[in-house]
Amino acid sequence: MSLSDLEDAFVNVSFDDQPREQPAYASTAVGDGPKDEFDVWTDHTSAKRSDAEVVMYNALRKLYPGHTVLSTHDWSNSILTFPEAFVMPDPDQDSIIRPVFLPLPKNAPMPGVIGEDTAFASYIVAWREFEFRYVVCQYPLGFGIVSQQFIIHKGPEANIHLLIVEAGGWAHELHNEIWVYEQGYWRKDASLWVEVQKANWDDVILKKSFKDQIQNDVNGFYQQGKVYKELGIPWKRGILMHGPPGNGKTISMKAIMKSAPATPLYVRTFQNYRGPEAAMKDVFDKARQNSPCLLVLEDLDNLIDATTRSFFLNQLDGLGDNDGMLIIGTTNYLDRIDPSLSKRPSRFDRKLLFDDPDREERTLYVKYWQRKLKSNDKLEFPDSLVKEIAGMTSGFSFAFLKEAFVSTLVLIATGTERRSFGDAIKNTIQNLRKEINDDDDDDVALPAALSSSSFFRQFVKQ
Repeated sequence: MSLSDLEDAFVNVSFDDQPREQPAYASTAVGDGPKDEFDVWTDHTSAKRSDAEVVMYNALRKLYPGHTVLSTHDWSNSILTFPEAFVMPDPDQDSIIRPVFLPLPKNAPMPGVIGEDTAFASYIVAWREFEFRYVVCQYPLGFGIVSQQFIIHKGPEANIHLLIVEAGGWAHELHNEIWVYEQGYWRKDASLWVEVQKANWDDVILKKSFKDQIQNDVNGFYQQGKVYKELGIPWKRGILMHGPPGNGKTISMKAIMKSAPATPLYVRTFQNYRGPEAAMKDVFDKARQNSPCLLVLEDLDNLIDATTRSFFLNQLDGLGDNDGMLIIGTTNYLDRIDPSLSKRPSRFDRKLLFDDPDREERTLYVKYWQRKLKSNDKLEFPDSLVKEIAGMTSGFSFAFLKEAFVSTLVLIATGTERRSFGDAIKNTIQNLRKEINDDDDDDVALPAALSSSSFFRQFVKQ
């Protein structure tokens, strides 16, 4: 036999005589395939594949002849949490749902709860007069894992679309939550909503005229939308809160977020894997989508730098429609904000200074604590002590005033301090004053950018 004959024989044996292995779902006849979609999923994700979504889609069409099958991506599985739908796992279908431990705070009655990470599951969904099958499955793609959903319905595709719209719309709404942007995406934050609910304008210790000005600026903006349009001016505004730390910017912001008649959007950072400009576009797109809205940019000097300023200004000036957008930024360092942001009209046109409290505001703050401690019979807090404390704390921020009260009360509560409340808090104030003076002396050797920073002084003490 010649070499050529041997080569031909090898080819015939290798490619013609050996039958190719076919996957279980390759048959066009429904009866020849797997018994259910779980078999399809386990068979396919355990073998080589080119496109798991297409394979699963084609298999489901064969498993459910006469049904409409749609594939969709919904990372939140909004249909499963849609309150208007009845959802139950298919009792005849296998599933792989991984239990995940989720820790709770230490003061909770239990160490944690069990969450679920679904690798595969099939659900029966009843909504209105329709019934659907909702299949969730995961498969590896690239360096990650993709979660894919399929909706199966014995009816027109329009019914599935309607379910997706209704469930997605409900999921997009806020339910005791606040939209927060960080790490490149928006998420709904229930814990921040809880913290915001604790804020109250009665607990914001500022001069009444200043508090009224803030509330009038915010409420007036939302109430006067029609007036803006009648006058032919853009219905948008920017407010910049600035001043040394510890003087009420954050609590005032929380009170605004709680009381404003608009959707609050809170930005933690623009840094993400796609770059800050993509994040800025995400943020402003979301704000336009939720108009009228309140867009909060805390620590603005850290959010914007020279490389991103131009893009941010383009978004701020409204290449898109910014109607109904009230933007509130905060900063401890106004001098670090580029003048194109801080001084240009129609951007941040209202600047509110939260400075160290004067004697009137310190008196208001001390009276606030007097009211809080009124029910404690063990503490004597006469009006004369109010005047003494207000007079002793010149140059204190609200944060330092709070520290004076909290430190004193902790010492009394632990039995460390046996003097009267009045003597104890005056001693605490004197100690805080020494710390401030010592830090001021240390500032001489610091760079100019830090020497006047009360924030840096607090940081050193920590």
